[in-house]
Amino acid sequence: MTEKIGLVTVLFNSADVLPGFFESLSRQDFDNYYLYIIDNSLDDLSYKSSEALIEQYGMKNVMLIKNAENVGVAKGNNQGIELALENACEYVLLLNNDIEFDDPALLSKMLEVAKSRNEKLVVPKIYFFDSGNIWCAGGAINHWTGTTTHRGEGEADKAQYNTDGRTNYAPTCFMLIHQSVFKKIGMMDEKYFVYYDDTDFVWRANHGGFGIYYWAAGEVKHKVSSSTGGSASTFTTYYAQRNRLYFIRKNFKFSMKVISLTYYFLTRLLKWQLFSKKLRKPFFSAVADGLKM
Repeated sequence: MTEKIGLVTVLFNSADVLPGFFESLSRQDFDNYYLYIIDNSLDDLSYKSSEALIEQYGMKNVMLIKNAENVGVAKGNNQGIELALENACEYVLLLNNDIEFDDPALLSKMLEVAKSRNEKLVVPKIYFFDSGNIWCAGGAINHWTGTTTHRGEGEADKAQYNTDGRTNYAPTCFMLIHQSVFKKIGMMDEKYFVYYDDTDFVWRANHGGFGIYYWAAGEVKHKVSSSTGGSASTFTTYYAQRNRLYFIRKNFKFSMKVISLTYYFLTRLLKWQLFSKKLRKPFFSAVADGLKM
C-alpha cells in the first residue's frame, strides 16, 4: 500500500499564482494525497480562485479552510499539519503555492526516495521561476551569525549540484516530512508568524537527530517573495529582522548568542537602506520586539 501524503499550503493573497500551482498538481501520477489549503488572505479572491480550480481539475480529497484573519504562515502550516496527522498521513509535504513543477511523477519519485533511503526529510532542487537559475540546492545555517545560505543561489545550473546527500538547511517551501519528525520535535513555532519559522524548524530537526536529504533530480520552480512584497517591503523588513533576533536568542548557546548578536548589530550599520525613511520605523520596531520576545 502506498503511503498517504498530506499536502499543506498556506494562501495569502495568492490568486495570481494559483493556476500554475493547481495545474502542476493536476498532472501528477500520484493520487494518494490529501490537499489542505489554509487561506489567510484578507479578501475572498484566493478562496474563490481555489474553489474554481479545484472544480476545473476535478480534484478530490481537498480541504479548503478560510481563516477569519491572517494568522501567519507558521500557524497556517500547523493547521494543515494537524489535519494531515489526524487523517493518518504518513508524510506531510509543506509546499508554497507560488511553486510549479513539470515532472508528472515528482510526488511519487520523492516518496520513493524517502522510503528507499529511510529519509525523514527530503527536499528537491529549487529554481527561480523567472530566470531559471538555481534558487536553492540545499544550504546551511550559520551557527555564529544566525543567517542561512542557499547553495548555488543565482547560478546557472551546469550540473554542479547534481549529487544527492545530506544538507544542513533548506526552506520548507517544498519539503517532504515524515510524521515521526513532528512527534519528536513538535510543530512550527507560531511566534515567528512568517520568516525564520522554517529555519527554527530545521534547526530543531537537526538537533533532534533528523538530517535533511537533498534530492538533486527533483526540480521545482519558485516565484520568490510573490506574496510579501519582496525584500525591500516594510512587511519583510519587520518580520525578517525581528525573527532573526528571536531565532538567535531562542536557540543559540551563550557564546554563539553573544557573537551572533554582536555581528547582527555591527552589520546593521552597513545596511543603509534600513535607515531610509520608508524602512526606519519597521526596522527599529523589529529590533525592539525581537529583543523582547
